[in-house]
Amino acid sequence: MQKFKIELLFHIIGIGSASGLFYKDNSLFLISDSSNFLYEYHIAEKELHKIRLFPESAENIAKSEKPDFESITVKGNSLYILGSGSTEKRNQLLGYDLNTKNLSVKDLQGLYAYLKEKSGISAEDFNIEGAFFYSNALYLMQRGNGTLSKNGIFVVDDEKDEVPFFPITLPKIKDTEATFTDATIINDKIYFLAAAENTTSTYLDGEVLGSYFGVIDAKTMTLQLTEMISDKHKFEGITFYKNENGKMIFLICEDNDSGKQESEIYKLTIDN
Repeated sequence: MQKFKIELLFHIIGIGSASGLFYKDNSLFLISDSSNFLYEYHIAEKELHKIRLFPESAENIAKSEKPDFESITVKGNSLYILGSGSTEKRNQLLGYDLNTKNLSVKDLQGLYAYLKEKSGISAEDFNIEGAFFYSNALYLMQRGNGTLSKNGIFVVDDEKDEVPFFPITLPKIKDTEATFTDATIINDKIYFLAAAENTTSTYLDGEVLGSYFGVIDAKTMTLQLTEMISDKHKFEGITFYKNENGKMIFLICEDNDSGKQESEIYKLTIDN
């Protein structure tokens, strides 16, 4: 068993349903699955800034209308925010240049349709909840919380014709398999979160049964570690924070589905 410690680090007022986060230069960038703003939390000043992603950006968007931003990652100087693809209104990829503050929007409907076809995952079961760039490719974490319980990783490389899908089997809590909720990569290792909910729907939430932290070898796509880190929280976002005293420290966020405009950010410390 790997030693770990979870501590509440920030309580942020002004963002609800946090679904992803990225740490850079003492700022924490966050997304919400019920909003189409990008949020930047200045840690030293304890100030939250809202970045409008659309002219009509809004918060607490109705479930049937929301873009369902579940993934945030970085490549070069740009942040990339992805919709989950779990409905036709959740197929957008947004780019935000950290230097120029310019925004770009891309439709992922064609790519997502291709991924469903090649993997045999139905539209009802398709649900992207994590993304990162590694070795010139975009890695997408398929959350298997549909009826098929099909967790896995897509590797999208523009220089290759095929997009492989690597199924990953995760542990069960009360006969319910944990499913990916986010991931990041450090030195050829994929560090991920997974949660178990008592539901077979990619659309409807269920009773939270717990959350796992895990590690996958990115070169062999083999599962190396799963560790249950909570029996009550649904952790949905992870970003690397720092190394300290021989330990790896991540920041993780929780989607508590409360509807309140506040979020709690935890520090997850793992022994190397």
